Amino acid sequence: MNKIPLIEGNYYHIYNRGNNGDNLFYENENYYHFLRLYEKYITPVTETYAWVLLKNHFHVLVYIKMQHEIDSSLLTYSTVEKPKTINSSKQFSNLFNAYTQSINKRHKRTGSLFEKPFERKLISNESYFQNMIYYIHNNPVKHGFVDNISDYPWSSYGSVLSTKPTHLQRKRVVEIFDTVESFRNYHSRKPNIDDIDEFIIE
Repeated sequence: MNKIPLIEGNYYHIYNRGNNGDNLFYENENYYHFLRLYEKYITPVTETYAWVLLKNHFHVLVYIKMQHEIDSSLLTYSTVEKPKTINSSKQFSNLFNAYTQSINKRHKRTGSLFEKPFERKLISNESYFQNMIYYIHNNPVKHGFVDNISDYPWSSYGSVLSTKPTHLQRKRVVEIFDTVESFRNYHSRKPNIDDIDEFIIE
């Protein structure tokens, strides 16, 4: 089944999981490598507001940049000639293909790693946007990996609280919650996220 294309200037919750529920990440280096490839293929064409990587799936909350917002010098192409337009959906496919090739080689496996096509949900309301940030950061707790959001290393939660350089849209995320302390407090309680059921893909 073909999914709707990612439309420039919109915000999306994007999700994908391992084919047949298989793991995507087998060791710490796999998480690091996925993030390196994400920076290569996705960061030039999006703004990222939240992300989490779990053993067999991941979630990201992104804004799809308009063509004029994209610095094409940051992108690499499989052909000498640059495409007239940059397709964000294709960039995600490039990410998945590159990561699959590296995992198959490293772990001596064959075949598809990710489900196809990847899932996406348009986010058009700021309260949904705020709750989706919490939902993504809370995913490791939901799935029983940790008891507290702050204990999970493979999410953007720590990047929001950190002062280290990041491609995450940290300033905008903090503004959505008013302050860093409000962000922390919001994540420490259990907000009602029933109103984002339509945006939850799992």
